[in-house]
Amino acid sequence: MEELKEELLSTDGKLDFAIGFKGTVAIGFQSPQSGYNLKVIRNTPTEQYKWGVFEGVPSVLEKYGRVHVINRTGSMLDNIIFYRVKLERAWFTNALLQELLNDASECVTLQGESLFFRHLIVQSKLIPLPVYLENSSQAESEAAIINLGHCIKNNMAANIFNKDLDARNYGVGVFGGVYLFDYDALEQFTEVKIRTNQNQFEGEEDIPEWFFEDGVIFLPEEIESGLRIPNRSLRQLFREVHGDLLQVDYYERIQDELGVGKVPSARVYPERYQIN
Repeated sequence: MEELKEELLSTDGKLDFAIGFKGTVAIGFQSPQSGYNLKVIRNTPTEQYKWGVFEGVPSVLEKYGRVHVINRTGSMLDNIIFYRVKLERAWFTNALLQELLNDASECVTLQGESLFFRHLIVQSKLIPLPVYLENSSQAESEAAIINLGHCIKNNMAANIFNKDLDARNYGVGVFGGVYLFDYDALEQFTEVKIRTNQNQFEGEEDIPEWFFEDGVIFLPEEIESGLRIPNRSLRQLFREVHGDLLQVDYYERIQDELGVGKVPSARVYPERYQIN
């Protein structure tokens, strides 16, 4: 935290909203001159939240804390949660200041010329994957999409499943690795129920049996639409390289291995740094 403060003092930088889309659960912010991204959890999620009842700020902080202590298999961004932190009010843009005070008032309060944070999540800065894909070459974009698939597989090897597979929850590091960095939608992978609609007959209107099951349900055939990657050729590349991620038996095999204490293989280096 002292390093961050020194960066702001030495560069006369301002903290503003993080690049990319605004989070539904967290407010992300950063300084252009800093190597860190900061987050606080909103009092309540935005209207785009799609996971039913919000379990509260402590539940989200618990997930970030869990990621900090587990084997992240080189595919989940580490984070540190600081508590009871003061930062100078002058370091924040007006728009960011107002959103923090309005939408994260359970965490952020104004105390004189300082903002007081009950919690503050600090992570290394990444480029959100959709932003990266908009500005990278075709070769760089293809490498990122391939590494995205490895990231998802590595997370499962650590018994972690991100039920919100939207590409906005992933970022690209300086060496091209892809990392999951938003953790409010994390689940223990062995507790996720893998189901499919592929056994439904065309035109059949019956509600599938899984619809009435409790817990987290995931349909592998929906992963491509869930990632929300607009580029058709990149979606096709994802299918070609990681077609197993669209198949029920792949997920069930990993769950079976985890269930008997076996550690599934993980690929911890970006695609272009593999030794042939």
